Amino acid sequence: MTPYSLAFYVDVITSGTVLGAKPTDSPDQVTAILGPDFAENSFDDQSMWRDYGMVEFFWGRESRHHPWEGHHFTLQVHRLSLLGGGIVNGRIRERYGRFDRHLRFGKLERLLANRGVPLEDVPDSNAPAYTLHWQPASQVSVLASATRWEGKGRHGGERPGDVTAVASSMTAEQVAWYRAHYGPRSTTSPPSGVRRASTPVRK
Repeated sequence: MTPYSLAFYVDVITSGTVLGAKPTDSPDQVTAILGPDFAENSFDDQSMWRDYGMVEFFWGRESRHHPWEGHHFTLQVHRLSLLGGGIVNGRIRERYGRFDRHLRFGKLERLLANRGVPLEDVPDSNAPAYTLHWQPASQVSVLASATRWEGKGRHGGERPGDVTAVASSMTAEQVAWYRAHYGPRSTTSPPSGVRRASTPVRK
């Protein structure tokens, strides 16, 4: 992996933004930064997300008469293992260069630590298949695979230690809830408004 693409992940985790686009930004604000090349999806009139390749931004609103409010964004890093760096948004590649098919969590964690940006371990309902980590200042979470996931084709899929997804924002309240309910493990469902960090990951 080139140092430039690693710099992208470090920048996202450090700043809590994608090229400056915040999870609370409007659809127009995000598109002004990432460009018009996206696929728009919606389950109903109150939820919507735009897929910019590896990056997805999510919005919600009270009704169709209300403006969209930004909820979170997710870097679907696992897609790289099957589809390659060409799926990365063009404006991101213009800034950071080529992207490899795998992002190793150990290497990412060391780079962040060298810059004084620590990641805290957080218990998660998807353990032991995945491990969850959190950067308190930026409120960014990192989900890593602890199991090999085979994919179609010669490139395979995720390997143990690969980063699966990076998401923002995960609040201190959410982290406290995870620690109270998943360590030791509990079958209690999260309260309203508390999002499981792995939920946005779609294969």
